[in-house]
Amino acid sequence: MKRFLVVLLAALIVFPAIAQESLKKVYDESIDPMEQIDQALSKARSEGKFVVCQVGGNWCPWCLRFADFITEDEDIAKLINENFVYIHVNYNPRKSSDQSGNTAAMMKRLGNPARFGFPVFVILDQNGKVLHIQDSGLLEKDKSYDRDKVLRFLGNWTPKAVRG
Repeated sequence: MKRFLVVLLAALIVFPAIAQESLKKVYDESIDPMEQIDQALSKARSEGKFVVCQVGGNWCPWCLRFADFITEDEDIAKLINENFVYIHVNYNPRKSSDQSGNTAAMMKRLGNPARFGFPVFVILDQNGKVLHIQDSGLLEKDKSYDRDKVLRFLGNWTPKAVRG
Protein backbone atom coordinates (compact mmCIF):
# COMPACT_ATOMS: atom_id res chain seq x y z
CA MET A 1 0.00 0.00 0.00
CA LYS A 2 2.81 2.38 0.87
CA ARG A 3 4.46 1.69 -2.48
CA PHE A 4 1.19 2.37 -4.32
CA LEU A 5 0.80 5.74 -2.56
CA VAL A 6 4.36 6.74 -3.46
CA VAL A 7 3.76 5.87 -7.13
CA LEU A 8 0.44 7.72 -7.13
CA LEU A 9 1.99 10.80 -5.53
CA ALA A 10 4.84 10.78 -8.05
CA ALA A 11 2.34 10.53 -10.92
CA LEU A 12 0.35 13.46 -9.58
CA ILE A 13 3.49 15.57 -9.46
CA VAL A 14 4.98 14.52 -12.81
CA PHE A 15 1.82 14.46 -14.96
CA PRO A 16 1.05 18.23 -14.75
CA ALA A 17 4.67 19.00 -15.67
CA ILE A 18 4.46 16.69 -18.69
CA ALA A 19 1.10 18.15 -19.72
CA GLN A 20 2.50 21.68 -19.59
CA GLU A 21 5.51 20.71 -21.68
CA SER A 22 3.23 19.28 -24.37
CA LEU A 23 1.89 22.76 -25.12
CA LYS A 24 3.77 24.69 -27.78
CA LYS A 25 6.09 27.37 -26.44
CA VAL A 26 5.04 30.59 -28.17
CA TYR A 27 7.19 33.27 -26.57
CA ASP A 28 10.46 34.06 -28.34
CA GLU A 29 12.80 34.96 -25.50
CA SER A 30 15.59 36.05 -27.87
CA ILE A 31 13.85 39.06 -29.42
CA ASP A 32 13.56 42.58 -28.07
CA PRO A 33 9.91 43.05 -27.03
CA MET A 34 10.03 46.79 -27.79
CA GLU A 35 11.08 46.07 -31.39
CA GLN A 36 8.47 43.32 -31.59
CA ILE A 37 5.76 45.81 -30.57
CA ASP A 38 7.04 48.42 -33.07
CA GLN A 39 6.97 45.87 -35.91
CA ALA A 40 3.46 44.77 -34.97
CA LEU A 41 2.27 48.39 -34.93
CA SER A 42 3.76 48.99 -38.38
CA LYS A 43 2.00 45.92 -39.72
CA ALA A 44 -1.27 46.93 -38.02
CA ARG A 45 -1.14 50.38 -39.63
CA SER A 46 -0.61 48.90 -43.09
CA GLU A 47 -3.44 46.37 -42.62
CA GLY A 48 -5.96 48.58 -40.79
CA LYS A 49 -5.84 46.42 -37.66
CA PHE A 50 -5.15 46.77 -33.95
CA VAL A 51 -2.47 44.91 -32.00
CA VAL A 52 -3.11 42.36 -29.29
CA CYS A 53 -0.14 41.84 -27.00
CA GLN A 54 -0.44 38.64 -25.01
CA VAL A 55 2.05 39.38 -22.25
CA GLY A 56 3.47 36.42 -20.39
CA GLY A 57 6.06 33.75 -20.94
CA ASN A 58 6.82 30.14 -21.64
CA TRP A 59 7.07 29.71 -17.86
CA CYS A 60 3.32 30.39 -17.56
CA PRO A 61 1.00 27.39 -18.16
CA TRP A 62 -2.06 29.63 -18.56
CA CYS A 63 -0.22 31.65 -21.23
CA LEU A 64 0.50 28.51 -23.23
CA ARG A 65 -3.06 27.25 -22.73
CA PHE A 66 -4.50 30.46 -24.14
CA ALA A 67 -2.18 30.38 -27.15
CA ASP A 68 -3.32 26.84 -27.85
CA PHE A 69 -6.98 27.69 -27.18
CA ILE A 70 -7.17 30.51 -29.74
CA THR A 71 -5.57 28.47 -32.49
CA GLU A 72 -7.88 25.49 -31.95
CA ASP A 73 -11.14 27.46 -32.33
CA GLU A 74 -11.86 28.49 -35.93
CA ASP A 75 -14.16 31.40 -35.02
CA ILE A 76 -11.67 32.91 -32.59
CA ALA A 77 -8.77 32.42 -35.01
CA LYS A 78 -10.78 34.08 -37.80
CA LEU A 79 -11.75 37.03 -35.59
CA ILE A 80 -8.11 37.55 -34.64
CA ASN A 81 -6.77 37.19 -38.18
CA GLU A 82 -9.28 39.67 -39.61
CA ASN A 83 -8.87 42.36 -36.95
CA PHE A 84 -5.57 42.08 -35.10
CA VAL A 85 -1.87 41.64 -35.31
CA TYR A 86 -1.44 39.18 -32.46
CA ILE A 87 1.92 38.95 -30.70
CA HIS A 88 3.26 37.08 -27.69
CA VAL A 89 5.29 39.59 -25.69
CA ASN A 90 7.78 37.84 -23.47
CA TYR A 91 7.91 39.01 -19.88
CA ASN A 92 10.47 37.39 -17.64
CA PRO A 93 10.22 38.54 -14.02
CA ARG A 94 13.65 36.99 -13.34
CA LYS A 95 15.62 38.88 -15.97
CA SER A 96 19.06 40.06 -14.99
CA SER A 97 19.43 43.55 -13.57
CA ASP A 98 20.92 44.90 -16.82
CA GLN A 99 17.71 43.90 -18.63
CA SER A 100 15.32 45.03 -15.90
CA GLY A 101 15.31 48.63 -17.18
CA ASN A 102 14.17 47.47 -20.62
CA THR A 103 11.52 45.26 -19.06
CA ALA A 104 10.24 48.13 -16.92
CA ALA A 105 10.10 50.42 -19.96
CA MET A 106 8.21 47.80 -21.95
CA MET A 107 5.69 47.26 -19.16
CA LYS A 108 5.23 51.03 -18.76
CA ARG A 109 4.62 51.34 -22.51
CA LEU A 110 1.87 48.73 -22.21
CA GLY A 111 0.16 50.46 -19.26
CA ASN A 112 1.79 48.37 -16.50
CA PRO A 113 -0.45 45.34 -17.08
CA ALA A 114 1.38 42.98 -14.70
CA ARG A 115 -1.03 43.98 -11.93
CA PHE A 116 -3.59 41.66 -13.56
CA GLY A 117 -1.39 38.56 -13.56
CA PHE A 118 -0.48 36.48 -16.57
CA PRO A 119 -1.29 36.14 -19.29
CA VAL A 120 -2.58 39.64 -19.67
CA PHE A 121 -3.83 41.09 -22.93
CA VAL A 122 -3.13 44.64 -24.06
CA ILE A 123 -5.01 46.07 -27.04
CA LEU A 124 -3.12 48.80 -28.88
CA ASP A 125 -4.47 51.03 -31.60
CA GLN A 126 -2.38 51.61 -34.73
CA ASN A 127 -0.48 54.42 -33.02
CA GLY A 128 0.47 52.33 -29.99
CA LYS A 129 -2.08 53.84 -27.63
CA VAL A 130 -3.30 51.39 -25.00
CA LEU A 131 -7.03 50.95 -25.60
CA HIS A 132 -7.69 48.16 -23.13
CA ILE A 133 -5.97 45.82 -20.68
CA GLN A 134 -7.74 42.51 -20.14
CA ASP A 135 -7.33 40.33 -17.06
CA SER A 136 -7.23 36.78 -18.42
CA GLY A 137 -8.71 35.39 -15.22
CA LEU A 138 -12.06 36.82 -16.29
CA LEU A 139 -11.92 34.65 -19.43
CA GLU A 140 -11.14 31.35 -17.71
CA LYS A 141 -13.37 28.33 -17.37
CA ASP A 142 -12.18 25.31 -15.41
CA LYS A 143 -8.65 24.53 -16.67
CA SER A 144 -9.16 26.37 -19.95
CA TYR A 145 -10.94 29.43 -21.29
CA ASP A 146 -14.58 30.24 -21.99
CA ARG A 147 -15.13 30.49 -25.75
CA ASP A 148 -18.03 32.97 -25.49
CA LYS A 149 -16.14 35.28 -23.14
CA VAL A 150 -13.06 35.26 -25.38
CA LEU A 151 -15.16 36.00 -28.47
CA ARG A 152 -16.95 38.83 -26.63
CA PHE A 153 -13.68 40.32 -25.37
CA LEU A 154 -12.03 40.27 -28.80
CA GLY A 155 -15.20 41.36 -30.61
CA ASN A 156 -15.55 44.40 -28.38
CA TRP A 157 -12.05 45.61 -29.29
CA THR A 158 -11.96 45.24 -33.07
CA PRO A 159 -11.20 48.43 -35.00
CA LYS A 160 -14.80 48.49 -36.28
CA ALA A 161 -16.27 48.14 -32.78
CA VAL A 162 -14.04 50.84 -31.32
CA ARG A 163 -14.53 53.32 -34.16
CA GLY A 164 -18.27 52.69 -34.40
